[in-house]
Amino acid sequence: FAHQTQWSLYLMTQRALEAESNVEKLKEEISILQGELECSKAENKNLKAGQTMDMGAVKHNIDFALQNLHKILTGANWSISQLASGAQSLYFVAEVLRSTGRISKAEAEKE
Repeated sequence: FAHQTQWSLYLMTQRALEAESNVEKLKEEISILQGELECSKAENKNLKAGQTMDMGAVKHNIDFALQNLHKILTGANWSISQLASGAQSLYFVAEVLRSTGRISKAEAEKE
């Protein structure tokens, strides 16, 4: 039982590490998108100032940003689900360990 519990903890740790890695990747993607957003804001400002810009390029930038944002949101949702699942598993393991400790304590008191 202890080996199974240790294995479960190992798997949950691996999931948490993978989720953290995904979060780091998502942070990088967010940073890239923030840069693109700043470029888009500058382009918007230039357009408002009367400077013309190729509308095809603007549409392309918007489409690209939307695609990346969708990927980031999908990844973030997956990472959040993995973290929640891992947390539930850790809670279950903690409860099992707590129960095991109580049983061991009760048996020790009987002896």
